[in-house]
Amino acid sequence: MDSVFDHLYQKYHQDLFRFLFYMVKNKELAEDLVQEVYIRVLKAYDRFEGNSSEKTWLFSIAKNVAIDHFRKQKGWKKWLLEKLDFSATQISDQLPLPEELAQQKEEIKLIYHCLDRCTVDQKMVIILRYIHELSIGETAEALDWTESKVKTTQHRAIKSLRKMMEEVDKEVVPSEKTEVK
Repeated sequence: MDSVFDHLYQKYHQDLFRFLFYMVKNKELAEDLVQEVYIRVLKAYDRFEGNSSEKTWLFSIAKNVAIDHFRKQKGWKKWLLEKLDFSATQISDQLPLPEELAQQKEEIKLIYHCLDRCTVDQKMVIILRYIHELSIGETAEALDWTESKVKTTQHRAIKSLRKMMEEVDKEVVPSEKTEVK
């Protein structure tokens, strides 16, 4: 079991930590929740049937640990919405111009700002699909959903993000015009 646990830890620790960090936006809390994931893994590994990949199985456990944590919180939905702040995301590009880099950073900040307004389900799908690059099938397994639900939630999340981004753009343009005067 030690070699299996070491393998899982070495291969997936950073992904689990990032997923939980994106969910709770607190390093220490994310570290505690990762430990809870590993405790559950140790208790349940003998029941792992291999019907899904280890990665999706671990993300499924991490999702449940996060949900259990939020359920214990008073007003967990409001707390989650306030805590998710992805504005520190790094941008990697091949030698972008400073203006392009600044524009990309602002667009990414806007996307993450709007993601804060999405539902918890929509956030989980976006994080797993686009940050952790899981397939629709892997995301469905990790969330214990049907692929159809993942596709629908993803579609609604993207639609919602676009709408919110357009609204923010409309809000910014008039204020910039008034500042110029």
